[in-house]
Amino acid sequence: MSEITVDPVTPATDAIFSCRNLAIEFGHGAHRRRILQDVNFDVHQGEFLALLGTSGVGKTTLLRILGGLLAPSEGTQIHFDGAPIDGPPRGVIMVFQDYASSLLTWRTVGRNVALGIENSLSKAEVAQRTREVLDMVGLGDRIDDYPAQLSGGMQQRLQLARALAMRPRVLLMDEPFGALDAMTKANLQDELLRIQRRTGTTVVFITHDIEEAVYVSSRVIVLSGSPGRILLERDVDLPSPRNQVTTKEHPEYLRLRHEIYDAVSDHVNS
Repeated sequence: MSEITVDPVTPATDAIFSCRNLAIEFGHGAHRRRILQDVNFDVHQGEFLALLGTSGVGKTTLLRILGGLLAPSEGTQIHFDGAPIDGPPRGVIMVFQDYASSLLTWRTVGRNVALGIENSLSKAEVAQRTREVLDMVGLGDRIDDYPAQLSGGMQQRLQLARALAMRPRVLLMDEPFGALDAMTKANLQDELLRIQRRTGTTVVFITHDIEEAVYVSSRVIVLSGSPGRILLERDVDLPSPRNQVTTKEHPEYLRLRHEIYDAVSDHVNS
């Protein structure tokens, strides 16, 4: 396999996350295995960053490190707002692909949304914010339903609404639309982009889908290899708002899709 070379990363003044020399290993003794190695990047305030890579390359592990759920290896420097990460950073919320398991089946849609805020806000504030975020994701008329009465796409909207109710600075999203059909997936991509533009929330979005990565993001980082390293990093300069037809016909979209596909294919086959 060919050696990966990445230009040095200089910390940005608006970086909300900063990762330097990031590495992590799992297992013990002869079974110890390095998952990520020499990963260097920043996440900027208000951007939509897609982390792209094949299964097993370490994408979810990286997201869990950003979320403070895993500790990286010694020598790693990882900061949130300029301070070392030690546990889940305040204002950072994770959204997973397994939406059904994350919802409380015995709570209504409204009470699921209220879960993260009901102990810190008044009842009136909880009700107002719950209604606000459910309207934002198009579930305002389902507030008294239960998760089992919702489609898969609606359940993922509900998980997103619950995260938004906490007014996060950062959403860490682990292949959130991977289990959905193509039409629902496309609709939720557009919904997420609309919400991100409206709220200014920073999004770090994991996917193994090249088309999805280019479509939703303002920047793509491609992970590849074993252990996983950064293979490619590209800004995505496409007109906004994006459209499932016209954006995917745009010359820059097609160029980026081909460049990323060729880079990943060449590295996997080398």
